[in-house]
Amino acid sequence: MYVRRVELTDFRSYERVAVDLDPGVSVLVGQNGMGKTNLVEALGYVATLDSHRVATDAPLVRAGATSAVIRCAVVHDGRELLVEMEIVPGKANRARLNRSPVRRPREVLGALRMVLFAPEDLELVRGDPSERRRYLDDLLVARLPRYAGVRADYDRVVKQRNALLRTAYLTRKVGGTRGQDLSTLAVWDTHLAQHGAELLAGRLELTAALGPHLTKSYDAVAAGRSAATIGYASRLGESLTADRTVLEEALLAALAERRTAEIERGTTLVGPHRDDLNLMLGDLPAKGYASHGESWSFALALRLAAYDLLRAEGIEPVLVLDDVFAELDSGRRERLAALVADAAQLLVTCAVPEDVPDALRGTRFDVGTGTVTRA
Repeated sequence: MYVRRVELTDFRSYERVAVDLDPGVSVLVGQNGMGKTNLVEALGYVATLDSHRVATDAPLVRAGATSAVIRCAVVHDGRELLVEMEIVPGKANRARLNRSPVRRPREVLGALRMVLFAPEDLELVRGDPSERRRYLDDLLVARLPRYAGVRADYDRVVKQRNALLRTAYLTRKVGGTRGQDLSTLAVWDTHLAQHGAELLAGRLELTAALGPHLTKSYDAVAAGRSAATIGYASRLGESLTADRTVLEEALLAALAERRTAEIERGTTLVGPHRDDLNLMLGDLPAKGYASHGESWSFALALRLAAYDLLRAEGIEPVLVLDDVFAELDSGRRERLAALVADAAQLLVTCAVPEDVPDALRGTRFDVGTGTVTRA
């Protein structure tokens, strides 16, 4: 799989730009703030329907414009697919495949499979559990696009259930009763358990498959200085299996057990949205114990593990290394270059060309203010 062409209209700093790309290595060179990351962010948006830099769509639209458009021609197994995304802050985004509208933007997921490593990924190790859940769920969708619907259904149920609990909480605060305001909670419990069990099973299966690739990737990047492992941390307890029926029953039991606490706090306390990943270096958790260099290597290993897992399962994703080499010493640079040199398509961004190892000196693009030109 590779991106043959990307066109942006009113996306971030670009009023209008078109870039023709080749398989193999492409290096985007430019000073900081020129728009290198904006370009790969647009590709990431097509792959995940989300930005790795911001939580809302508004910053993605160029100042003064009302919407942004991303057009991306993707070649896979000799066939080309045109994906078009229109981003309209405050309204529903629109998407097209081969110029035909789709009912929901998530129907384009899977057209472009991409693994992107960026400086923000340090938060995978040092940040909140939400960063690690997002990493896992994005990879789950890249691996099996049907999980986009599972994820959306689960998020919708949690939102509706939280609204019900919040309304009941506020009603009681002003002296109301607690009967009728919670009459439909059991229905939402059932929906949460059903969708939550499916999402949780997918995460458990993915975490198990990812483990060996993570250990291998960290060992390669860090030159065997420590062993990295990954595990799934659920509020339902340890030693969970990916049996959907068992997980659904466990979620229903946990909801019943935490019912009083949920009513008192006005929010859903049970489900995959409360879970985390255990990232370990040797016998210690990476968060809080790993040095800056170890944390950086662990974050990089998480992305490389995702890339290797997809490749092992017959998916050849586009790999993006956004401003990575400036943070690595010469040894890590060379080891990373050796790991990714055979990628079907590798996009590298950098401010200083000398930071990129010789093994990755492919086609060069110079990025200026609103422009991208092939050198």
